[in-house]
Amino acid sequence: MIAFQRLASRALMSLLSATLASAAVQAQTPTPPATQRPRTADYIVAIVNQELVTAGEVQQRIDRLREDAARSNAKLPPEDDLRRQVVDALIDERVQITNARDVGQKIDDVELERAVANVAAQNQLTPAQLRERLKKEGIDYTRFRNNVRDQLMVERLREREVQGRIKITDAEIDAVLDKQRAAAGSATEYNIAQILVTVPENASEALVAERRTRAEAALNRVRSSAPFDVMAREISEDGNKAKGGEIGMRPADRLPDVFVEAVRGLKPGEVAPTLLRSGAGFHVMKLIDKREGGAFSVTQTRARHILLRVSPQLSQDAAVRRLQEMKRQIQSGSRNFDQLARDNSEDGSAAQGGDLGWASPGSFVPEFEEAMNALPLNGLSEPVVSRFGVHLIQVVDRRRMSLDAKQQREQARNILREQKFDEAYSEWSRDLRARAYIEMREAPQ
Repeated sequence: MIAFQRLASRALMSLLSATLASAAVQAQTPTPPATQRPRTADYIVAIVNQELVTAGEVQQRIDRLREDAARSNAKLPPEDDLRRQVVDALIDERVQITNARDVGQKIDDVELERAVANVAAQNQLTPAQLRERLKKEGIDYTRFRNNVRDQLMVERLREREVQGRIKITDAEIDAVLDKQRAAAGSATEYNIAQILVTVPENASEALVAERRTRAEAALNRVRSSAPFDVMAREISEDGNKAKGGEIGMRPADRLPDVFVEAVRGLKPGEVAPTLLRSGAGFHVMKLIDKREGGAFSVTQTRARHILLRVSPQLSQDAAVRRLQEMKRQIQSGSRNFDQLARDNSEDGSAAQGGDLGWASPGSFVPEFEEAMNALPLNGLSEPVVSRFGVHLIQVVDRRRMSLDAKQQREQARNILREQKFDEAYSEWSRDLRARAYIEMREAPQ
């Protein structure tokens, strides 16, 4: 399956995108000496397992949300509600981080260094300069790297745990496929053959019975391995008898509804098990071939992307700016997409230059897929925000493909998986929080 597997909460990502970046990587304005900084009291808001949530951290998050809301003209909830939402988000983050550590989730040094390099790059710093800035700010570099590692571990944990909670039954897949078939409707094409035994208008019961017997004999002979085309030439009374009764490939809306219903459940080469009675007479029906309509003939896209994941160390705005700069570099020819993806992208496709392979509709999250589908070949998107982070997308190629039965079911599974993601994430988050030790503290008087 071609699909993003790094699972993250849309709600959590929304809050993370508004987090205050570390003081070490703030804008390039000098930091005032400690003697010039306003003195503000800090205190513990919550203890989460072995981690602390402090009032200072809560206020930083609120300040950043306000700044972003002011830039985008967004409306924030009342002060008390906003603070409660921020505290809840920080508690959820701590719960997930401590759980990732407890289960032994690992991040290799290559991925960690790539993420740290991205934090440096979005602040127009080299990794060495970032390290020096951290030192000047009094922030321990090892602790900083560990914070970045924690964020990456949580991403991996979500991938495994949320994905494992999404259960999809065969009945649900069948329902999606039935709905797609109904939507495709007349787009499906059928090549049908028939043996027609006519019944005159106002025929007597005896004549109807005689004609039925003749048609049933033809059906029995065909089902006993007599060649259908030979029987059609011998017995059929329609205009296609010379062609072995074959009508030819036609869209469903250009065939009688009773014909379509008679062969809908057949596989190519099969004969309908019972006679079809119509105003013309009795029909022995055979499905020669079928071409599915739009539901099972899809446009596949081969795309590549550069993904920067949003975190307390890399805000959404910073990731957008960084990818806009990469887009300018690609368009100017000073850098190529492949190498930028290898050096910067924070997912498993980085080693392949961001190549995501051939993907059918439904393989990616909606916001990614919508942006991808709007691009011409070799076109570059603007930075696209999804629950995984921020993407720069390029379409490499497109092709029209008919899906076999296995691919149809996998496409339906992808659709259902996306529909069930939010519920599965919420359930996982609630379960983690229910098992965590959480102690709320009151503000000191």
